[in-house]
Amino acid sequence: MNLFDLYTNKIKKKIIKNKSIFNLKNQNEIKNIIVETPPDKFNFDLSSNAAMILAKNVNKNPRVIAEKLKEILLKEIKDFSLIEIAGPGFLNFKISNNTWQKTINSILKSNKNYGSNKQKHSFNIEFVSANPTGPMHVGHCRGAVFGDVLSNLLTFNGGKVTKEFYINDYGNQIENFVRSVYLRIREIKFKENFPDDKNLYKGEYIKDIAKAVLNKLKKIKFNSYEKVFEILKKESLNYSLNLIKSDLKLLGVKHDLFFSETKMVKNKSVDKIIKILKKNNFVFEGFLEAPRGDDSSSWKKTKRLIFKSSSFGDDTDRALQKNDGSWTYFANDIGYHSTKINKKYDSLINILGADHIGYIKRISAAVSAMSNNKINLTCKVCQLVKFLKNGEPFKMSKRSGDFFPLNKLLKEVNKDSIRFMMLYRSNDVELEFDFKKVLEKNKDNPVFYVQYCYARINSIFRTLKIDPSKKTSLSSVDFKINNFEEKLLKKIIEWPKVVDVASNKKEPHRIPFYLYELSTLFHSYWSKGNEDPNYKFIKNGNIANKVTLKIFQIISIILENGMFILGVSLPRKM
Repeated sequence: MNLFDLYTNKIKKKIIKNKSIFNLKNQNEIKNIIVETPPDKFNFDLSSNAAMILAKNVNKNPRVIAEKLKEILLKEIKDFSLIEIAGPGFLNFKISNNTWQKTINSILKSNKNYGSNKQKHSFNIEFVSANPTGPMHVGHCRGAVFGDVLSNLLTFNGGKVTKEFYINDYGNQIENFVRSVYLRIREIKFKENFPDDKNLYKGEYIKDIAKAVLNKLKKIKFNSYEKVFEILKKESLNYSLNLIKSDLKLLGVKHDLFFSETKMVKNKSVDKIIKILKKNNFVFEGFLEAPRGDDSSSWKKTKRLIFKSSSFGDDTDRALQKNDGSWTYFANDIGYHSTKINKKYDSLINILGADHIGYIKRISAAVSAMSNNKINLTCKVCQLVKFLKNGEPFKMSKRSGDFFPLNKLLKEVNKDSIRFMMLYRSNDVELEFDFKKVLEKNKDNPVFYVQYCYARINSIFRTLKIDPSKKTSLSSVDFKINNFEEKLLKKIIEWPKVVDVASNKKEPHRIPFYLYELSTLFHSYWSKGNEDPNYKFIKNGNIANKVTLKIFQIISIILENGMFILGVSLPRKM
């Protein structure tokens, strides 16, 4: 029940019905009409720019148009007790008590569905996709949480979501990883020194993998790297991937699908899609200049297959083959995305790290070419996280020189705090994560403040011995509210709009922002009751106002729905 959409549509219908008055020739002329929340200083519930938009059509003063529109709306829409004209011609609306009562009853009836706009749409969201060469590190954390929460958000809003992990188990990094495990096995088994080679993985976890492989493959001699490569690759990758899955589970993240690059290469998926692109004249044989920043003297000007990426919005055309004729990383990625397109998702979403921002145009171009511009690919980039303690850079103890394990982070801070705070800034800006703040029990810790709001509401129901899940209707004669309750109701009706905007823009950070604002309003009301007896919720063991109870029930519903989206727990007692 999105009141903003509801009244936007109602106002548009009344304008169309009275189009001769407003000289309306085309319905497109009113497409930019909106209903939104007015600034606090106006003390109204809703506001619209309708008169401002209409005035452009007739070249008249918007306030003149606003007067005519006000008269029509008061007569034909009975949901408002007052309409006033503000500023250059904005219309401000006061929702009637009868309408508020109906709205509250409708929200309580929708319960767990309140806020969901039930948009039927299928999504594939690829996120994390860390190289399977070791456990998760903190650099993966933000993208993992973002992808998981976005999935929950779209699911809550009616979407069908597949969460996918691309296993990059093909290429040089896998060769180096398997060789590292082999050399650690040689170190353990034959007391050989581990080489000082920058291409090798030196983390202590490599030793753990080597020990596990040795324990499982007791009959293998490990005297020839080439002979054991395939079995060693399989066992090492399985071990590493299980580490990643375990770390993700600790963070509350579970994928629906794990896609292997190696299997894709073996199935010739790249060859098949390149053939199709060739047939459509999207690929040609030619020469490329050395990439910007590369040493041109060592660049071989070799004839190779090139994708016409520039025809689909990219800055330049892109190579599909390396100097030796093998497929580039980009070509393999085209093959991978072709498998997603073949599954007929409505939308594809990739969650990328900050180091992949330059890659977006080329893969978006490829998806456009492969789908005839029918499939939308959205790429969301998660910027870096700075870990702080008392405002200073925080360095965790680490077992290797190249990363901080995610499981170590989870020993410092609980999952709820990590998930909530990783979304407390827009994904496209750097995030500061202060360990001290997320452990404090006060307003400065948003996740605590939201959880505490829920706990306080539940304490009220326990005191009254009322089941908060029991929903009873509210009659118009019961309806009376104070200024705090009015603010809460205005914030409550924003929830479906917040969910809708967050879903459409793929901006899940809007959810924790809203939950914190709603909780702050509630806590202010609670504090006022402690200061002034007139604002106490409970008097003589009973609820002072039945409407208050209903508002609190709705707040608890919103908090439950919102924290479900975030994957954060809600304790009933704190």
